[in-house]
Amino acid sequence: MRTILHCDANNFYASVECALNPGLKDKYVAVSGDPEKRHGIILAKNTAAKACGVKTGETIWQAKQKCPQLICVPPHFDMYVEYSRRIFAIYTQYTQRVEPFGIDECWLDVTDSLKLLGSGEKIAEELRERIKREVGVTVSIGVSFTKVFAKLGSDMKKPDAVTVISLENFKRKVWGLDASEMLMVGRRTAAKLAKVGIHTIGDLANADVRILHQMLGVNGDKLRAEARGEGSDDVRLSYETDDPKSIGNSTTLPRDVTTRDEVESVIAALSEMVATRLRKHGFVGRGIAVGIKYSDLTGEGKQRVIADTDNASTIMREAMKTVDTLYTFGEDMPIRALSVTVYDLSPADAATQTSMFDEESDKQHRLGKSLDAIRSKYGYRAIRSASVLANAQLCEGLVVTEFKPFDRGHTG
Repeated sequence: MRTILHCDANNFYASVECALNPGLKDKYVAVSGDPEKRHGIILAKNTAAKACGVKTGETIWQAKQKCPQLICVPPHFDMYVEYSRRIFAIYTQYTQRVEPFGIDECWLDVTDSLKLLGSGEKIAEELRERIKREVGVTVSIGVSFTKVFAKLGSDMKKPDAVTVISLENFKRKVWGLDASEMLMVGRRTAAKLAKVGIHTIGDLANADVRILHQMLGVNGDKLRAEARGEGSDDVRLSYETDDPKSIGNSTTLPRDVTTRDEVESVIAALSEMVATRLRKHGFVGRGIAVGIKYSDLTGEGKQRVIADTDNASTIMREAMKTVDTLYTFGEDMPIRALSVTVYDLSPADAATQTSMFDEESDKQHRLGKSLDAIRSKYGYRAIRSASVLANAQLCEGLVVTEFKPFDRGHTG
């Protein structure tokens, strides 16, 4: 049986700000965007602010109504990356199997370290203390025998805590939780499960295999297995994550959007940025993922296989196909944020094109490189697609975040 840890840095952005400025310790702190724009929202908060009811995603003025003594600081993304690297370096001292899940979370498979370092719980406690002492932030750690249960464990007790979900106690600790608490169960999947009477993880574990497969396909089979503690996904080796596995861009919109034209304009802008970065690094990708965050701050994502590409038009077209399977225009709640990611990367010069459109693909690649050269000299806005120009005012206000190679949480 494997021993897997899921380590989650608590209130990561706010914790880093407090580590950088010790004067903020024991105060009510939030990391926020520009108060003059839509991005004047709370991006992260520390435990003290959270206790006052401050929530990620609400506006600064709403947060200060709840917590008048709230101190808002601007984000320092370069430092968040640096602190993430420091924590990652500590993890790799305990095992080679360290798999990032976003900038502030990692799985560790410590099975081979048990004889030397003690139980999974002992290793987790040592990691928790070391990171607090050496880096200055706290982590919550789940210890279990599958990746999904380890992540559930890290969510159960925060901040600065260790939770063990074992073969002996997982039914008692996990099966009573809402099904939506489990990794891979988004809002739509939870709604589908609820329609057939599946509300808890225990319900999912004991559901009829045929019903789940008919409703969700192979994902239904996998969800049931995970709920029963039969998950078999490996934790990747740390050195396997050094090269980019995906390239993506995300944005919080200047205003909520509800129409297909608006969404397509934003998807087009993000796709152009992703395509530019793919060509810059010499990659093509054969998978695309789209993430949607709604006005109530819930979110979901979906991915699909595509032909090798670094072309913005292809990425946008495939991304919109994915959006159409996730979102019902005119019915679902407004969209607050979007992300586009291309994954399953390979070197562009090694990619093999076998379709009848090889010549066209090559032409699009060369066109993309020409656009890159123009934008490099005159700026991104020198040339924009018709889709972006259709809602130019909306796209002008985008504040875009690049997903780093080790940021995988968005593609689930």
